[in-house]
Amino acid sequence: MTPPPAPRPALGRRFGHLLGAYGLLALTALLFLAFSLALPDTFPTLDNISAVLSNQSVPAILALGAMVPIVTAKFDLSIGYGLGLAHVMTMQLIATEGWPWPLACLVVVLGGAVVGTFNGVVVEFARIDSFIATLGTGSILYALTGWITNGARIIPGPHGLPAAFTDIYDSRFLGLPVSAFYVLALTAVLWVLLERLPLGRYLYVIGSNPRAADLVGIPTRRYVIYAFTGSGLIVGIAGVLLAAQQRIGNPSVGLDYLLPAFVGALLGSTAIKPGRANALGTLIAVVILAIGLAGIGQLGAQFWVTPLFNGTTLLIAVGMAGYAARRQLRLRRTQAPRTPHRLPEVRS
Repeated sequence: MTPPPAPRPALGRRFGHLLGAYGLLALTALLFLAFSLALPDTFPTLDNISAVLSNQSVPAILALGAMVPIVTAKFDLSIGYGLGLAHVMTMQLIATEGWPWPLACLVVVLGGAVVGTFNGVVVEFARIDSFIATLGTGSILYALTGWITNGARIIPGPHGLPAAFTDIYDSRFLGLPVSAFYVLALTAVLWVLLERLPLGRYLYVIGSNPRAADLVGIPTRRYVIYAFTGSGLIVGIAGVLLAAQQRIGNPSVGLDYLLPAFVGALLGSTAIKPGRANALGTLIAVVILAIGLAGIGQLGAQFWVTPLFNGTTLLIAVGMAGYAARRQLRLRRTQAPRTPHRLPEVRS
């Protein structure tokens, strides 16, 4: 018999874990340093950092929204369409219907949760693959957006939008855009929910092994619907912020955010908790994407470089996420205690 392979040294295992967990964070710092050295007069300035944080707050929130169903091994392809609908509904209610802006924002956010719940019900009870189901519901949302706007932009009247409404995006806190603190707050909430509460443990079990979740008594259908509802709620919040940022209703704007959201969510599953989607990893992924896009933009890249960057990063993210998941599975198998094999007793 060949002897079993020697176990990896503890130092090597620890270095591999640190590299897998914090390698993306280190790459973020190196990328920021590289662009700062290449563009010392513009890139490392407070104005540029503020602009990057402001411009990437909505994509960051949407990436966090996309991450929640991914925890359960589901995908919500309707988030881009849902963002567009929430965005134009906010503008429609405030600018056209004259609703008070807090009420309009509340209705839109709750409406996003309803859409997410509907997605979860379709996926779990109709037993339709999440890709197909959410692509179909996304097309319905896009049709609703076109019906509401008649394919035209919603432009506020001569008095514009209420200043208090636009301030939820334009105001600053501690010298930085307040929208960046929304992202931090949402990341903290999702981290607590997923890492410190039973809800998160249930969702991770469902995502890794739904059969095992059923055997231990976890109501998988209910918790998957919870995940889609949370995703829809976050999409509604992103739509409200997008309306406060752009100040006009553009029926086609949401589709531009779909790919970056999934890039951030999938790339984030390779950091902090390699092999599984997590809030802190998603935040780091969004930061590195923001730094990369800002850097290549200031270096004078052509317009087509942005979709090329996003598409390439998505392919890399999917590959890295799959590798991290397989690596974690191998580690769990090697660390699991082995019971000696016994021959069955033969009774005469």
